Order: sequence, then structure tokens, then C-alpha cells
Amino acid sequence: MFKTPGGTSRGVLTEKQSWFITIYDDAAPSKRGIGECSVLPKLSYDDRPGLKEKIEFVCKNADALRDDFHDELRDWPSLRFAVETALIGLSTPGSDILFPSAFTRGEHGIPINGLIWMGAPDYMLQQIEEKILAGFTCLKMKIGAIGFDEEYRILEALRRRFSKDQLELRVDANGAFSPAQAPGILDKLARLDIHSVEQPIRAGHWEEMAALCESSPIPIALDEELIGINDIEEKKQMMNTIRPQFIILKPSLTGGLKASEEWIQIAGDNGTGWWITSALESNIGLNAIAQWTYTLDNRMPQGLGTGQVFSNNVPSRLYTDKGHLWMHD
Repeated sequence: MFKTPGGTSRGVLTEKQSWFITIYDDAAPSKRGIGECSVLPKLSYDDRPGLKEKIEFVCKNADALRDDFHDELRDWPSLRFAVETALIGLSTPGSDILFPSAFTRGEHGIPINGLIWMGAPDYMLQQIEEKILAGFTCLKMKIGAIGFDEEYRILEALRRRFSKDQLELRVDANGAFSPAQAPGILDKLARLDIHSVEQPIRAGHWEEMAALCESSPIPIALDEELIGINDIEEKKQMMNTIRPQFIILKPSLTGGLKASEEWIQIAGDNGTGWWITSALESNIGLNAIAQWTYTLDNRMPQGLGTGQVFSNNVPSRLYTDKGHLWMHD
């Protein structure tokens, strides 16, 4: 359950479902790995009939699937992520340490953006003030729900207070604008030194998105565009067609860590930047994503959540301080 309903251009979220998969070692019953299958309504590729049956199949055949689960679960990205991280956890010495590093030892933090949820203008302004007081130097604001003119005024006022060197501003449209509207929106946002715009038009319109990426005065980042593309040749085709400035990788939505690393390789081959974002996982999934993200050595602010939006989350050693995600040692 969300502590406060989360507003997006696709509607308001009040709750979401997750399944936790625990894998044990029969030879050492105390050893276990836990993975999270987190499903976002109307967005996750797994949000379709048959998911529960597929989860049951995985639980009954975990040992047989160990070596080929990437292929078996290719069309179930979140479930694939759950199995992948559970198996990694099973093979590591600490139950919550999947990728030992300076991050897991509490020595280094990961820079993250502060997320501003959609809502009434006063609520959005309140979130902005809270994030600035908390030390964030990168904010991501969701747009496309309350009217672009009002959203633009909020961004404009924020830019008057802070230069681009003081505060990085990202916006996430979640496909809210039409191909006809998008060029004008991008032109206006460029006046505010916006770092990037996520998914200005809906996914699936490759030619229209390619035209926007070629002509946009500010970088475009693909997000939803990646969901459901699970074959490596199709990934290459999409990237070669659209040629975005950035892609945003959400392991729960893109098939896990190995699948996300395929995207990173393709992005590198195309001169495309990238960063990692969580997708409203509980602390189980967020813990795995954060630890893996640190090992990638990407210095940009990442889009990792803080686990603080839920009223019924599981305990975690993750915390935020001055715009960074940290882990207690």
C-alpha cells in the first residue's frame, strides 16, 4: 500500500502487487536467496493472465530451471528478475548481500534523483521543497497530468531559483503527449535547461520517436519503449531505428540484470547514454537493483527509489542522505 497515492499520467496508484520467491539449498537449508516479482498495473509485461500459474511452475521446477531460466522466462521479465536475483542471493554468503562492494560496506553512496509525483500544484511544490531541503541536486518531475502550462510554471519558477549547474532537472512524460504536441513541448522545456525528457510520446511509434530524437533541442530518454522487447535482435533494431540520447533501465520491467546489461552493451555501441531506475519494488527488489547498479560505475544520478513510499514495506538497510542512496554496514 502507498502511504500517499502516487500520481502518474496513467492514473493514480494506491497499491501494487509483488510476489517473493525464496530458493533454498537442500544441502544447506539455512542458505536461501529471495527475489521479487514486482508488477505495475498496465505497464509490466507480466501484468497479464497466466502469471500466477507461471510463478507456481517456477516454484515447482526451480532446480530444473536453474540453468535455462533466462530462456524459459524471457517473456516474463519481472519473474525472470525474481529468479535471477534469488539465485544470486543463494550463492552469496550474506542473505541481503548480492554484490559485495564499497556500497554494501557503507563506504560509498549512489547519487539519485529526487522524484516529484504528479498531483495538485501545492503538493508538487511541497515535494520539491522537501527534496531540496534533503540535499538533492537532481530532481525528476512527472508531467502530463495536471496540464502542461501549470507544470511548466512550476519548472520555470524552480529554474529561476537554481541554475542548471546547481540543480539538474529531468522530466518524465510517460507518453502523455501526441507526436503533434511533442515538438512544441520540447522547445519550451529547452528554455529551462532541462536535462532530459523521458518518453514524450507513447511507446511503439518508432518512426515518430526517431524523428523527435533527431530534432529535439534537449535529450530524449526511452523508458516504456524498452518494455516487452526481450529478443536481442529486436533490441538492436529498435535502438538503430530510434537512436535515442538515453535509455532508462528498470530491471523489473526489462527482464532482470543480465537482460539490462544487454541493453547497456547495445547503448554503448550506439553512443547512447543510460541510467538505472527502480520501478516501485519493495526493499527486496530495490536492494538487489541498488547493489548491482553500484557495480556498473555510472556516475550519473540514478533513478533509484528509497523504499519509503509504502506503508507495509519489509525492513531494509538502505537509506538516503543528501541526495544519495546508502546502505548501513
